[in-house]
Amino acid sequence: MRSSLSLLFILSNNVMAWTSTPFSSRSRNTLSVRLDATASEKVGFAKYEGLGNDFILIDNRDQEDPSLTPEQSEKLCDRHFGIGGDGVIFALKPPSTDYDFSMRIYNSDGSEPEMCGNGIRCFAQFLKDLGEEADSYRINTLAGPIIPVMNEDETITVDMGPPELVAEKVPTTLAANFGGDSVVEQTLECNGKEWKVSCVSMGNPHAIIFLDDLENDIDFEVDGPALESHSAFPARTNVEFVQVMADDHLKMKVWERGAGPTLACGTGACALTVAAIRAGKIPRVKTRVTLPGGDLFIEWKEEDNKVYMTGPATFSFMGEAKLK
Repeated sequence: MRSSLSLLFILSNNVMAWTSTPFSSRSRNTLSVRLDATASEKVGFAKYEGLGNDFILIDNRDQEDPSLTPEQSEKLCDRHFGIGGDGVIFALKPPSTDYDFSMRIYNSDGSEPEMCGNGIRCFAQFLKDLGEEADSYRINTLAGPIIPVMNEDETITVDMGPPELVAEKVPTTLAANFGGDSVVEQTLECNGKEWKVSCVSMGNPHAIIFLDDLENDIDFEVDGPALESHSAFPARTNVEFVQVMADDHLKMKVWERGAGPTLACGTGACALTVAAIRAGKIPRVKTRVTLPGGDLFIEWKEEDNKVYMTGPATFSFMGEAKLK
């Protein structure tokens, strides 16, 4: 068993100070990360990651709205002057008995996405570590109801619901060219290049581009943000660059809306699997999606039209942040 280690950081400009305590999941019964709203505004947090897509988790189960502002969350996500993370996730009281909990998330730039696939796996593991033992959870999100299931092998399978394929609902202004109302490998000019773009929403918008060579066919740090903010995507978009490795294996890089390059994107892995099937790149089978941080397994089932995502969520450390 790994012993506890306590650290104290005093950060410049009086932005915040925090302590952290990493320890293995086997050395704890439940987390204690409750908000302590004293005059110094201390906030307890736990840090989790899903294939390197890392999040700060805040326990607000006794209230309906996040305890931190988008601006405070952005500061916490700063990797030099804060805790560091791709976003801050809040566990909240549900709006009705139809749900067990609500989830809200602020990205590292302070924007609020509708959903996050890796984030909801981390959210489910967070709930379990807080003592909310269950085989599954009914989660209210801005993208609608999401149900993560806790597996015996310590992975988490999430019913991500059906994909949204209607162009105006993704949303995109690209002309529909498939099935009368959706976008599959439609031409888009951006950053001086011509792209073939497929559009899918998994509660948040995705633009998927298939490439022959994922490493050499793009200038990732330039093409990613240019496509994210292109006028064809009125709500901006997540951008997935994809290489087909086999009939059941896709490899991707993601430029996330509001976060930039990340090691993994769960909704993106779902969206690109749907896009690959619709474009005839792969058959409709359970698919391994390799992201920079590791593998997710995605299945778009014909019987219910829902997308199922399976992958890990790992506790990193917990601590207390003091906002000034």
